[in-house]
Amino acid sequence: MSEMRVEGYDAFYGRSQALRDFSITVKGGEVLCLMGRNGAGKTTALKAIMGTVRPAAGRLWLDGEELTGLPASEIPRRGIGYVPQGRRLFSELSVAENLEIGLMTRHSGQESLDYALGLFPVLRERMKQRSGTLSGGEQTMLSMARALCVNPSVLMLDEPTEGLMPSAIASIREAVVKLRDDGVAILLVEQRVDAVLPIADRVAFMNHGEIKARFDIEEVRSDKSLLHQYVGVGA
Repeated sequence: MSEMRVEGYDAFYGRSQALRDFSITVKGGEVLCLMGRNGAGKTTALKAIMGTVRPAAGRLWLDGEELTGLPASEIPRRGIGYVPQGRRLFSELSVAENLEIGLMTRHSGQESLDYALGLFPVLRERMKQRSGTLSGGEQTMLSMARALCVNPSVLMLDEPTEGLMPSAIASIREAVVKLRDDGVAILLVEQRVDAVLPIADRVAFMNHGEIKARFDIEEVRSDKSLLHQYVGVGA
């Protein structure tokens, strides 16, 4: 069973500290959701794991292998997939070309591509279409599919349902559940409470760059005041 472990990450933007002793463990077959108000450090945490923000302190392990300090280009090659906020597709390239970039990262083959397209069959009908002309939901599906083409043991998603229609949110949610059931470890940053409660196994609440509390999802479902306390929303 896969396991990603982060210990003691500190990160800065200039003199401003964005992460303070950030530590998590996420295991294959579970969804860990990071929640918190805007500016709490959730996106920075994912970027620090991916190496695009260089942590000033801390260590990272994946399946017992230490990845601390590796260049950002190496992190996906070791098996951590990342779906950034805003999708970050190559909008001028076709769906097929975007997926090919994912496949090239770890020299993945047809099996990885078929698995990704099996989760999002609508993309099979769009392979020659320029990705910038897809709907918002289809673009999110493509960003997820591209990340899955690296055949990751860990998948990190940053606000995947942001701005999407309910039908697209349902498709994303179903895909996350399928990935979890297939043994992928999922770290999910999400503001939509209705998107989190049905699929998360655990929740970690962040504020001012550090994790303030951790709960099993049943505790959050049964005590909605936790959401108001840490995120400022009701449910």
